[in-house]
Amino acid sequence: MLDVSHHEALLEGAIAAVEDGDGYQAELDKIRAPIYVADEDGWITYWNQACVDFAGREPQLGEDRWCVTWKLFTIDGDPLPHSDCPMAVSIREQRSIRSEIAIAARPNGSRIAFRPYPTPLFDKSGNLKGAINMLIDISDEQSVALKDQAARCRRLANSTDDMAARDILRSMAAGYDQSAQALCR
Repeated sequence: MLDVSHHEALLEGAIAAVEDGDGYQAELDKIRAPIYVADEDGWITYWNQACVDFAGREPQLGEDRWCVTWKLFTIDGDPLPHSDCPMAVSIREQRSIRSEIAIAARPNGSRIAFRPYPTPLFDKSGNLKGAINMLIDISDEQSVALKDQAARCRRLANSTDDMAARDILRSMAAGYDQSAQALCR
């Protein structure tokens, strides 16, 4: 199960390191969780090695904006433009986001479910200077939820005499199973 208090404490330490100014990269490099920093316009300015491992790619300075991942999807499988990702919303609205879940697609075709923790950063005058984000892998948790949903669809399919409904439910179950399998690494 996800230990939110541990992740919040990690993030608080990372925020403190960034707010202390110069040398924060060395402190963030020590953290095993994927953490990255963007400026006030969303351009990625720093990422740790855990981000590279998580995203399956090396982010590019001056090219990557809002997120270190290659492609994003909602938990329903719909494409999620980087400009609408939680980090982008956090910067635009100048607020922390804690309740979102997204799916990152890697260049090798694998996918990873994660919970982002985007947090805006402000200077001493209260002006937005960027944001920091920590990405927590919840693939196992999401895979279990998808498998449970597939099982519910199969139970419903087996309990109905309506052939059209049965076909739809079985198709939905297969889709949930396929999504769950895609999250397994």
